[in-house]
Amino acid sequence: MAIEPLIDLSTIDLTNIVISAEEVGEMNPQAGDMRHLDYVAHVSDDKLTAVGIKKVKEDEFWVAGHIPGRPLYPGVLMIEAAAQISSILYHLNSEEKHFMGFTRCDKCSFRGQVVPNDTLALVSIIRKFQRRRFVCDAQGYVDGKFIFEVQITGMMM
Repeated sequence: MAIEPLIDLSTIDLTNIVISAEEVGEMNPQAGDMRHLDYVAHVSDDKLTAVGIKKVKEDEFWVAGHIPGRPLYPGVLMIEAAAQISSILYHLNSEEKHFMGFTRCDKCSFRGQVVPNDTLALVSIIRKFQRRRFVCDAQGYVDGKFIFEVQITGMMM
């Protein structure tokens, strides 16, 4: 996977709410500390690309322990956030209402850090879509700066 942007984020209003937190919760069952997608700011007309937002807070469960004195949003949680926006894309393209489990992550690379008070913009694009399975490429950005990329595979559970 190239480090080319999947979408030009400068053309997206990241404060726009296309899918609210409540609607995200209806599509994805993660709640509480495991919800890593606050809302969706953009969905392309063809429903193949979406931009989700995760506002990283100072009181999240990992802050005290993931590098005391210098908290860093864990990479595994970035991948989870990417899986959550990718799952939203699946639901927008499917008539199925099943839980989509995260089954693989491939081609993952990190190039930056995310810290409390950052807003992580998560871009996902469907690369392969089937009734019971999907593959998406995803990227994360903070203030327009590339942070990570990953390929997510999900499957109906």
